[in-house]
Amino acid sequence: MKITDAKVFVGGPGKNYVTLKIMTDQGVYGLGDATLNNRETLPAAYLQDFLIPNLIGLDPRKSEDIWQFFYRGAYFRGGPIAMAAYGAIDMALWDIKGKLAGMPLYQLFGGKSREGAMVYAHATGADLEDLMDSIAHYVEKGYKAVRVQCGIPGMPSASYAVPEHKGAGKHYISDFSGIRPKVEVWDTGRYMRYMPGALAEIRDRFGPDLHILHDVHHRLLPREAAEFAKAVEPAGLFWLEDPTPAEDQDALGLLRAHATVPIAIGEVFNSIWDCNKLIEKELIDFIRVAVTYAGGITPVKRIVDLAGMHHVRTGFHGAPSHSPLCMAAQAHLNAWAPNFGIQEYLVLGTPACDALFPSDHRMENGLFHVSDAPGLGVDFNELEAARYKYTPGSHPIVRLEDGTLWNY
Repeated sequence: MKITDAKVFVGGPGKNYVTLKIMTDQGVYGLGDATLNNRETLPAAYLQDFLIPNLIGLDPRKSEDIWQFFYRGAYFRGGPIAMAAYGAIDMALWDIKGKLAGMPLYQLFGGKSREGAMVYAHATGADLEDLMDSIAHYVEKGYKAVRVQCGIPGMPSASYAVPEHKGAGKHYISDFSGIRPKVEVWDTGRYMRYMPGALAEIRDRFGPDLHILHDVHHRLLPREAAEFAKAVEPAGLFWLEDPTPAEDQDALGLLRAHATVPIAIGEVFNSIWDCNKLIEKELIDFIRVAVTYAGGITPVKRIVDLAGMHHVRTGFHGAPSHSPLCMAAQAHLNAWAPNFGIQEYLVLGTPACDALFPSDHRMENGLFHVSDAPGLGVDFNELEAARYKYTPGSHPIVRLEDGTLWNY
């Protein structure tokens, strides 16, 4: 069996999804996601210019050797562009493997450990009361877990994942349009004084059973993160996400020494080498890697196994920049992983997205259920894909009030 061709498609409804389709001489094809948010053309070019020419003629069943060929064979290893491209290839090869076996991927991993995987929604609001309305909306829809973000009184601009106006908190997504990034202004002191009380009010309003998550988005220094984590302990968070940038991994020991709030980190990580020390030293409770950004199913499964040895659970990234292909790959891992924790889930199931990526995966009452279709269980409509084109965009950036560039 040989790979005969591969194509890259860039575009989608409201997103620049980067979709890889690998064809074989037996008529079986596989699909993978290489979407690198707001840098989409870069992994697409790497695939087209270098990786695909090296794929032609290889046996698609040898997914491990192909992954090693691209990763170990590159003198300059890793990085988000390369790993997203490798991730798409690896995903597509696993898709082919599942189709050849006539099995959904979770069966190839070892079978299901659960029938449905708990997901969390993004609740947000321009102020606390607006956030409360957003939370109630998702609770009514059956979600058992929500991530909560709201505007901070006196903050010079809307902060991370917060709408500028009330009433926009249902399925809100930050505006990434335009090649020049928008600027958010951040005030650490206002945030640290306000947010612990806000989280306490949310807990009082919705009771002990709702899983509440909160994302700091890398904006506190290690000492500040330790102080904040201690202050929010009474709210009983399911997790506190990215309290401080993780480049200085030992600094998380300071947080651990002062608070017991569960910590989730890793959505920007690209390999096991970015997180192995955090896991082995048990400085985190949830690992947030994504199958696309971290190089595919093959290396992410290794991360999951390592995490399971150190009481760390999964909490895969699930922002709208991941196409239904990446979300399906993660859904199969979630169904299998003995140390599953939770899955981030932003609604992808619009009619336009379903037309581009048809599948029988479903979300019901806060749980994601994988289909039993062979492989990833997601198809790709090339006729629909022809309707879309690439539109450039950028993440916002963050500055302090004096103009200093800060962590987004």
